[in-house]
Amino acid sequence: MDEKKFKMIDEEFECQVCHKWVNKLNYSARDHCPYCLASIHIDINPGDRKCDCHGILLPIDIEKASKGILKIIYQCNKCKMIKKNKVAIDDNYDEILKIMSNKK
Repeated sequence: MDEKKFKMIDEEFECQVCHKWVNKLNYSARDHCPYCLASIHIDINPGDRKCDCHGILLPIDIEKASKGILKIIYQCNKCKMIKKNKVAIDDNYDEILKIMSNKK
């Protein structure tokens, strides 16, 4: 039987980069810190917690996806994999703008 590609996990955590406490998102799965926008490379598919890398996913770019949705593009500092996550409503917009202004 095929496993679902998305597993809904919305949990609180302490950010391993900025060390701020991050609350649940309450409308979707919380997958990154809303303050510094960093994440942890723990999933192969969203919410599965099956990745053994556990590197820091650092935001490197922002892309405008379909229907005007913004996505944060990450690169893992350990394995160099590129991943994308949707911007959350409580994300630090100053950080988003800073990432966007660093485009060449």
